Amino acid sequence: MNLDLTNKRAIVCGSTQGIGKAIAIELAQLGAHITLIARNEDKLQETAQELDSSKGQQHDYLVADFANSAEVASQVEAYVKQHNAVHILINNTGGPAGGPIVNAKPEEFLNAFNMHLINNHTLAQAVIPLMKKAGYGRIINIISTSVKQPLQGLGVSNTIRGAVASWAKTMANELGQYGITVNNVLPGATRTGRLESIIENKAKKTETAVDAVEEEMMKEIPARRFAEPEEVAAAAAFLATPAAAYINGINVPVDGGRTGCL
Repeated sequence: MNLDLTNKRAIVCGSTQGIGKAIAIELAQLGAHITLIARNEDKLQETAQELDSSKGQQHDYLVADFANSAEVASQVEAYVKQHNAVHILINNTGGPAGGPIVNAKPEEFLNAFNMHLINNHTLAQAVIPLMKKAGYGRIINIISTSVKQPLQGLGVSNTIRGAVASWAKTMANELGQYGITVNNVLPGATRTGRLESIIENKAKKTETAVDAVEEEMMKEIPARRFAEPEEVAAAAAFLATPAAAYINGINVPVDGGRTGCL
């Protein structure tokens, strides 16, 4: 099985923590050159130093805030003018704030739409010409299992994640002929800062101990535990490799079996 990403360049968004960072580390271990994107330059520099460079990989980074779509567009446009190849794009952005959908304000949907779908589209449009030229492309979107089964209390997120999944499927249909695949990885409950925040907020609202909230959440997962970021990263990394060339336009849950639908 060909898992070698030597001489491939990957752009990894939201890559200084959690799932994004784990993906950057995994892709570098497979031989890829990594371009990190996040808003904190100090963390970007620290993360770049952690990436494997034993195969001569050259890593760099872009400073951009995904809450500012114009800034993301400007950065990536300048970037592609300086690089003659990009083979892998990992779209990964922190999720919208939780809350019932009936209480969501219109601007919450608009902000989330820009942060997720518009940024994904801007990045994809910038790198697709380079992928076509190379005859090799992998666009991988880190979304959520809410694409298959909406999650309670995440009204805005459920809505926007579904839009991104539909965008990705449409893109996959259009780009498959060029050797470019577009797939979505759907993490379940994963030990990240976002999960910790969700658990702490739930514990405060219900006046319940954090451990008790965690235990209750784990009961919904057949594996009876949360995922580690590295486990989600492994799925994304496989989809980025030559071995996954005929996998296109799919949603891959990495959730320990929690999602109740096929």
